[in-house]
Amino acid sequence: MSLGDEHDGASAGGGGTGQTRTRLPDSGAGDVYGVYGGARRPARNSRSLITVVGVVVLLIAAIAFANRSGDGDGDGSSSDAPAGRAAAPTAATGVKPVAGKNGTIPSGYAHDEQGAQSAAANYAVALGSDGMFNTERRHQIVQSIADSSTRDKLQSGFDADYSEAFLTQIGLKADGSAPAGSTFVNRTLPAGTKVKNYAADTADVDVWCTGLFGLTGETSTKPVTSGWFTVTLKLKWNGSDWKVLETSQKTGPTPVTGDNPVSGSDEIAGAVNEYGGFTYAR
Repeated sequence: MSLGDEHDGASAGGGGTGQTRTRLPDSGAGDVYGVYGGARRPARNSRSLITVVGVVVLLIAAIAFANRSGDGDGDGSSSDAPAGRAAAPTAATGVKPVAGKNGTIPSGYAHDEQGAQSAAANYAVALGSDGMFNTERRHQIVQSIADSSTRDKLQSGFDADYSEAFLTQIGLKADGSAPAGSTFVNRTLPAGTKVKNYAADTADVDVWCTGLFGLTGETSTKPVTSGWFTVTLKLKWNGSDWKVLETSQKTGPTPVTGDNPVSGSDEIAGAVNEYGGFTYAR
């Protein structure tokens, strides 16, 4: 079930760089030839010289501006930026992705608020993936992201949520796979993160998400739908990384549905198979 679905207990169902682009202004010279009576007429030499000089001056100014606007590595920072200027609240933020991995889940987040947000976003993706519907993969996910103090509690809660009866109810086989001729879709896509509480070794982070959930196929009675929800993860710093203590969720905030035409089942199945999901969300 996607992160947008409610579960009992401690379970929950279920990164940007800026770069300055410099656009050189047009020289304003236009075509150096005029047309008169069907014959081309060369422009005066003095005007051509002025045009060339103007272009050179503009080019030098543009290069100087570009050097002041970026540090050359694409991180969007500038030592000459006016004091007090902050990034737009909707702008993507984050340092370079972590280098480590625990199985398929990124690990080794920074011991700060941004690191906690990155961890929460990626843990939400893992907890809202189709892997949670298979016992072996679910255990691997929980073992990777849960703190040792609450690992058993989280594991038992998720196992109860993803029972065989529940899988049958949503049209899946006992191992969490889709029936023949169908494709199971369950993806969680973070839209943003917010730190609710932060201390040296604990953090409560909200992850605003949209999700996809359902079965494709001509005989499916549970077509793929989308939803919006917020996952709250209580994290603990274990000395080397952020780990999950508790999870909870609520619906929304939900924007107005757009007027895009609904795609057919085959198109959705093709997109799911052709477009891989992300393992690093921030």
